[in-house]
Amino acid sequence: MSGKKIAVFLLIAIVAVFAACRKDAPENPIDVPSPVPGSPVVFNLDSVPYATLSHYNFFAGNIAAQLPVTGVLPYEPITPLFTDYAHKFRFVWMPAGTKAVYESDSTVLDFPDGAVLIKTFYYDNVQPAGDRRLIETRLLYKKAGYWKFADYVWNADMTEAVLDLNGSFTQLTWTDALGVPHDENYRIPSEVECYTCHKYYDQPIPIGPKPQNLNSMMAYADGPMNQLAKWEAAGYLQSGYPANIETVAKWDDPNETLERRVRSYLDMNCSHCHATGRHCDYRPMRFAWSETTDPVNLGICVPPEDPIDAGQTYIVAAGNASRSMMYYRISSTAEAVRMPLMGRTVRHEEAISLIGEWINALPDTCQ
Repeated sequence: MSGKKIAVFLLIAIVAVFAACRKDAPENPIDVPSPVPGSPVVFNLDSVPYATLSHYNFFAGNIAAQLPVTGVLPYEPITPLFTDYAHKFRFVWMPAGTKAVYESDSTVLDFPDGAVLIKTFYYDNVQPAGDRRLIETRLLYKKAGYWKFADYVWNADMTEAVLDLNGSFTQLTWTDALGVPHDENYRIPSEVECYTCHKYYDQPIPIGPKPQNLNSMMAYADGPMNQLAKWEAAGYLQSGYPANIETVAKWDDPNETLERRVRSYLDMNCSHCHATGRHCDYRPMRFAWSETTDPVNLGICVPPEDPIDAGQTYIVAAGNASRSMMYYRISSTAEAVRMPLMGRTVRHEEAISLIGEWINALPDTCQ
């Protein structure tokens, strides 16, 4: 037999051996969920939460750049939740063929199973290099009709974020637009802490994605568009929702009235606790946008239940911020006094100024 024929014979034999080995091996030796059709996102409700954020494939290329892949849609509430001056990237993703459903202007959209809300917290101008620093990425996902939490903590190199539901602190120094440095001991919440704010009676829930908070224009990669219309166009919101939605104000918009700006700020930062079935249900205030047309729900001329400070005669002492328990609490950083209870360890100076201005402008009607 010639050398050429021997080589061909050996090649055929090797291929046959490998083919036999492949036939005997299991067809799926590694349980890796397949991406949902139409989107490269990997999300299997039987396997989540994954150990690392990159496993989901929410972001293209360098995940620290937070560039969403097809099907991951950015969104932005009109008035955001304040979290110690941290910035946030927010995204939503849903399985192919599923949609959220409008229920009312002021309630969270009814999301399908498999829906994921993604929120990354970060700071800019972090010292010493003045760079961006990603801190954590929180996921809320819906499984069998119930919302679940998953929190991912970023490593120092921002190459990966790892699942951690125990809570921790991250220390950093960042500078503001005026070059003033701020030392931050940022709290990454535990699963229990997440539940404190994200609950309705005993069930976990989202807070922000309500029609009243999303009925605004947003700049997308393909051009500006109303967020609700964008969700509908993307197949993420069922059509037929009202054309006229009672919409919150942008809290820092000087063209809005003081009252609307304050009501909007309280809605986003306080109403998730001060509402029926929530953490501060037992308090008289109801800070939801839809309920604060009633001055009693705002605490105007309502005596405080707890004698934290004798000088605070009402929750809101109309015409006198210095005697208002609301102003006292939002100005404090003491853990036993401050409001909101969680998510804030520093003073939100701009909000304190806004609420103080609003209280002082109210007619002095308290007896």
